[in-house]
Amino acid sequence: MTSFESINVGDQGHVAHQYATTERLRGRMSVWGPGATGLDPTDVLFEELVARSPRTVLEIGCGTGAFAKRVVDALPDVDYLATDASPAMVAAASAQGVRAEVRPAEATGQPTGSIDVVVAAWMLYHVPSLDAALAEVCRVLRPGGALLAVTNGEQHLATLFAAAGVTPPRSTFTSENGEALLERHFDRITRTDIETIATFPDHASAAAYLATVDATWAAALPAFEGARQDTGFTTVFTATAPRAATR
Repeated sequence: MTSFESINVGDQGHVAHQYATTERLRGRMSVWGPGATGLDPTDVLFEELVARSPRTVLEIGCGTGAFAKRVVDALPDVDYLATDASPAMVAAASAQGVRAEVRPAEATGQPTGSIDVVVAAWMLYHVPSLDAALAEVCRVLRPGGALLAVTNGEQHLATLFAAAGVTPPRSTFTSENGEALLERHFDRITRTDIETIATFPDHASAAAYLATVDATWAAALPAFEGARQDTGFTTVFTATAPRAATR
């Protein structure tokens, strides 16, 4: 490995920089497709949510609002609120016709016991205090409600990072530790582990992806000819039966 400083994806300065605009997130989202099983994590998340026939949904860390838009199109009667700490992301979600507000995950502003499903997709590793965010989720969930949380594993894109000689970003909420962390607040956890594939048509596209994480990483990727594919590892967690002590 080269001597690049390891990035903590929960560092709030890093988070603010990453999501000041939508470009970096859109760039990362664009490269992903299903792996050998044919499963797409977003499809798994969507199907799990729709199967619960929720009346009210709260999404924390909604990003561009793409998932929220998909849900409200499929469930026109659902009361869906998309929230994000980034004004740029909330503006992007609002532009798609999604009801969206700037809110931190730890203080959603929703009444206690008012939400059927909380969605937290690829974002719990960004919050300043995971326990505070999960306690807020438990507070707003109705009895019988569920948290649907998505995160990546420690080997996610490991081959691309290794090729560039950089240390993978450090995450506080992963496929490996996510179940134990959720068990601090919920009595029942199920999981679906999914292998995905990132496809880069050429060196420039792979370098551009690395640049969305850290601008110095792009130059560290050695030249290669043609396309390359790198494996991702993602988990969709479903957490139910929130602990009374956290409500």
